[in-house]
Amino acid sequence: MDPALTDAPAVPARTSVPWAIGARRVERLCHVTGLLLVLSGLAHLVVFAVDGGPWDGPVSWRKPVTFGGSFGVTLIAVTWVTSYLRLGPRSRTLLLAVFAADCVVEVSGITLQAWRGVPSHLDMETPFDTAVSMTLAVGGGVLVVLLTVFAVASFRHRPSGPAGMDLAVRSGFAIFLVALASGAAMIARGVVLTRTGHQEAAYHSTAPLKPLHGVSLHAVLVLPALAWLLSRTPWSEPLRRRLLYAAIGSYVAAVIGAATWAALTY
Repeated sequence: MDPALTDAPAVPARTSVPWAIGARRVERLCHVTGLLLVLSGLAHLVVFAVDGGPWDGPVSWRKPVTFGGSFGVTLIAVTWVTSYLRLGPRSRTLLLAVFAADCVVEVSGITLQAWRGVPSHLDMETPFDTAVSMTLAVGGGVLVVLLTVFAVASFRHRPSGPAGMDLAVRSGFAIFLVALASGAAMIARGVVLTRTGHQEAAYHSTAPLKPLHGVSLHAVLVLPALAWLLSRTPWSEPLRRRLLYAAIGSYVAAVIGAATWAALTY
């Protein structure tokens, strides 16, 4: 009998199974890695409470605390949000694996330098410190590339998910690009000042852009999470849309405010 005339469902191509399994494995890996990074940040908060010292400045326990928590949350968020993107399982698996490894490298370098009592970024005092600083800078560049690829994918094809998720994901990634740009600007300006002999100025040069970087960094989690929560309410879709638009507008206003402050003080 001609198979085309039967009602039997089509069997998925066998070659797609390994990558589907790999996608699930890399998701679990990213979730566990993100959780460990968050726990590392919390552990260093305890170290700060015991050891003391300044909270601000290029050498403080603040950096492993904030970077561990921020990178961990971002890794978990990006892993979840990219599940709504129309990416092939092979591409997403590879991109997430590299992203997770890069997050570990960044947090490890920052934590190592905190325990050594030296700045993690823009420190060219010794060959080892230079190697760590440049590794972190290159890692930052890799993050920009990976996350830009995800952002472009969100705009090339409409993300899937419940009503409003497409708008939330696209808005989250668009604002996230502001965080990437401000982070790159901080590194670039700091490196230039360091290379021209203005080490102390390099450490303080990042201050104006930090609020903008921090505000825009987690939009990729906050807005999709809000869309997901709204989709589970009994409210009508028009009301949910209006609330989501209001949240996006508020977030954009906060980013504009931080950008204005950065421009005035940069």
